[in-house]
Amino acid sequence: QVQLVESGGGLVQAGGSLRLSCAASGRGFSIYEMGWYRQAPGKEREFVAKVDWDGGYMFYTDSVKGRFTISRDVAKKTVYLQMNSLKSEDMAIYVCNINVGTGYGLRRQSYWGQGTQVTVSS
Repeated sequence: QVQLVESGGGLVQAGGSLRLSCAASGRGFSIYEMGWYRQAPGKEREFVAKVDWDGGYMFYTDSVKGRFTISRDVAKKTVYLQMNSLKSEDMAIYVCNINVGTGYGLRRQSYWGQGTQVTVSS
């Protein structure tokens, strides 16, 4: 019902920047939230950032505050994550997440993207 396409990952040196994007497609859903999680080798999946779709309120994990910025394009059903001042500890697979309401009852469902690799070299 909902498909997510992620892009923007790659290899950067410490201190560099990347911009991730995640576009949602499909029909029969209303977006509540979109955001990003990440998982590094040997670590649990970690929340990074999300944006409330209605009000545009942004939320971040403490470790990325001041460096990462999440934004949304309502018309394109797309969320972006601008990552600046990247550190080695930011290296992970970044996975897009969306929370939607589906059907006439707006039942809440969550979908995940395939993930995009962010590699930070020193």
